Amino acid sequence: MSDKAKKSKDADRKKHGSMKEDKIKKSDMKKVIKGGGVPYQPHVASQTLQVEATHDVSIGGGRVIIEAVTPELDGGRHPIKVIVGQPVVVEADIFTDGHEKIGCDVLWRAGDDSEWSRVPMVFIANDRWTASFTPTRNNRHVYTIEGWRDPFASLLDGIIKKRAAGLNLVVEAGEAVALIADATPTAAQSAALADLLTALRRAAEGSEEQIDLITSASTQALMVRGGPRHQVSRYDRELGLIVDRKAALFSSWYELFPRSITDDVNRHGTFRDVIEHLPYVQDLGFDVLYFPPITPIGLKNRKGRNNTLTPAADDPGSVYAIGSADGGHDAIHPELGTIEDFRALVAAAHDHGLEIALDFAIQCSPDHPWIKEHPEWFVWRPDGTIQYAENPPKKYEDIVNVNFYGDSIPSLWEELRNVMLFWVREGVRILRVDNPHTKPIPFWKWVIAEINRDYPDVLFLAEAFTRPAMMRELAKIGYQQSYTYFTWRNEKWEIEQYMRELSGAMGDYYRPNFFVNTPDINPVYLQTSGRAGFLVRATLAATLSSNWGVYSGFEICEARALPGKEEYLDSEKYEIKVWDLDRPGNIKDYIRQLNHIRRDNPALHDFRNYLPLATSNPQVIGYAKLTPAKDNCILTLVNLDPHNRQDCSYEIPLWQWGLPDTGSIEVEDLLGGYRFTLYGKLHQIALDPYERSAVVWRLIPPADWKDNR
Repeated sequence: MSDKAKKSKDADRKKHGSMKEDKIKKSDMKKVIKGGGVPYQPHVASQTLQVEATHDVSIGGGRVIIEAVTPELDGGRHPIKVIVGQPVVVEADIFTDGHEKIGCDVLWRAGDDSEWSRVPMVFIANDRWTASFTPTRNNRHVYTIEGWRDPFASLLDGIIKKRAAGLNLVVEAGEAVALIADATPTAAQSAALADLLTALRRAAEGSEEQIDLITSASTQALMVRGGPRHQVSRYDRELGLIVDRKAALFSSWYELFPRSITDDVNRHGTFRDVIEHLPYVQDLGFDVLYFPPITPIGLKNRKGRNNTLTPAADDPGSVYAIGSADGGHDAIHPELGTIEDFRALVAAAHDHGLEIALDFAIQCSPDHPWIKEHPEWFVWRPDGTIQYAENPPKKYEDIVNVNFYGDSIPSLWEELRNVMLFWVREGVRILRVDNPHTKPIPFWKWVIAEINRDYPDVLFLAEAFTRPAMMRELAKIGYQQSYTYFTWRNEKWEIEQYMRELSGAMGDYYRPNFFVNTPDINPVYLQTSGRAGFLVRATLAATLSSNWGVYSGFEICEARALPGKEEYLDSEKYEIKVWDLDRPGNIKDYIRQLNHIRRDNPALHDFRNYLPLATSNPQVIGYAKLTPAKDNCILTLVNLDPHNRQDCSYEIPLWQWGLPDTGSIEVEDLLGGYRFTLYGKLHQIALDPYERSAVVWRLIPPADWKDNR
């Protein structure tokens, strides 16, 4: 990089926030690595947060047993995830010895709050208790449970039983009055408590009048919150909770290469060109515009078209070969524009209701400045060369990988954090991370906590196609969204099985993003299915998952492939493409409809409400999505066969509204734009890919269905 460029870069950093962050002591970093990562904490990445329960036997600590808490991920080692405004329903088995009555609260707070909020738990059955709370801040939180023996509730239980038996209650009444007098009411309850004590003391001891006051509903309510609590016990851990903004759960992604936003393959697209393209993306109904790396591209070992090792002089190279004399991970490829152009793009995107998501890839071209400035960050072979990256049989001669350990600690970790913060401070709040499963889990656990500490609205998407355990672990340690194997789930049985897996226990921490294609993945199904197959996959992705995405070209049904591979022929990864977005057979109108349907129907804003429906044909899949209040329900039927008409019977979930199998329900066809009524639970349908491959219906239950339950 030239001296002039360095000075400009330094001045820009000074203006928009110093890149100098808190340094990590090497000894502290070693502790992180040795311990397998940073323990979960709500807001401080460099401290261990651990609260011990009160178990002093001399005062009865631990006498109330709290166990089988849900939600609790891996014994509390990892946090669960919710979004702002989403209730967190907590359950636990809570009990004590003998016949004493107990009380219990859920305690919760944001990580930067010092005071707990409390919610009383209610009894379900067989020692099971529950309560819910609703976080209202995008922040990391913690929650736990406290239980106690309730002397007033225990005494009251005896009074009621003895009263029914006609026994004298003078002594018990005196005990009850003493407990009530020992209550610590809230400010709002103080006057009521004073009035109650006055009335109790005026009444004769043990009289019907006094017992009525003691056993009244108002007295019980007052004592639940303010009555004495004996032998208080705290659950032995605080459980983590990541509270994200809604975009973590509900988003629609559109991926494009900025350099291809041009009308001539010989003219490199720019950020200013992308600004002119924003209305197109907005019109399709997407809310996230995602770019592959926009950083300088190396020259050494540059790849040519279709990944050839012999590029032409004008080949632009792979955007994943990051780094050149023009800079590294915090620089912009010169042909795209300047940092001012990028800022203009971010601002214009916001004006169009779009967020910019950037690809963060931890790899370097052989020309990356880090190689000369920090040779200790790389592994050198005995002959003095660096081993280029490989994923046998794939070879990536144009990139090398960094080494996360040894002399790279802590400087490399800090630099990678600082690079992410650079883009965050430029207005980027979504980072799609390339191949995170090939980098250390302790690093991700640390760096995500570091960034979310000061920028809790930053979302990380894990692009990890690997073993299920690793994919789950990345989500557990902080990634807010995750790629999935949806791309290869084509049969009805495997789609249903996969959705049950994702929407089950994994739903507490793993948020899937169903991409129908990517620059790296041209699925066989799309290669062989024609236009109907694109409609099928778009419908499934948009209605099964609350997060979905497409890579540019999908809307014009681009599927030309390298023979025998799931890769695009003439891949945009290695050349500038000019797409005819009005190409005959395109499905732009259909995608626009899907995104509008998603936006207008809250039932599609979550993925955990998946309800499979019975269909008689294995080529036709049926499912419904309902809001918790059941006031919005979307039913989808899809013919998975892109070549042939399929007939089947299917069921309408009338039972969800307490309707009999012979009941009726009004239906709005959201793709067709008309209404009709279905009578009964079982029906027949034919789905012909040359007419319609899918139906998306909104079921409208009777207005008085709640009254008829």
